[in-house]
Amino acid sequence: MSRIGKKPIPIPEKTEVAFNANTITVKGPKGELSWEYPSEINVVLEENEVVVTRSNDSKTNRSLHGLTRMLIANMIEGVTKGYEKTLEITGVGYSAEMRGKSLIINIGFSHPVLFTPTEGITLTVPKNLQITVCGINKQQVGQMAAKIRSVKPPEPYKGKGIRYQGEKLRRKAGKKVGVK
Repeated sequence: MSRIGKKPIPIPEKTEVAFNANTITVKGPKGELSWEYPSEINVVLEENEVVVTRSNDSKTNRSLHGLTRMLIANMIEGVTKGYEKTLEITGVGYSAEMRGKSLIINIGFSHPVLFTPTEGITLTVPKNLQITVCGINKQQVGQMAAKIRSVKPPEPYKGKGIRYQGEKLRRKAGKKVGVK
């Protein structure tokens, strides 16, 4: 039995969970998410908890069991608390600013880089060198943060670029001058 899959998911206050065929819909204070789960997995509402079980022990069903439980748990957490990722910009002359809903990053290229967030994602710049990506869908928040980071990932010699907050960067030594 899956250790993650067999744990019930508690439903917090002010959050509603509804089922329709193989679709689960979660409504909360921050918004609404729905997802169509695999037909081999059974999802039931017991008391104030969501319980995920599988129909048999085939390899596919075993792998889907824990995945389904985590995706539903992430949906419930997203509509109650939301998700947030913070990116830091390191480098001389690099900056980020908001213009309307769009994010403009000056990162050493000949042109500024423009990002328009997808629906359900909010971008903010609390400090000049910090970008915050917020939303209720964990996958979309991570995807948008990864797209922004991919513009200029941190390089290992000077550490310049865009990195996640708290990301450890493995630094390399520069060239050594050899004496003959």
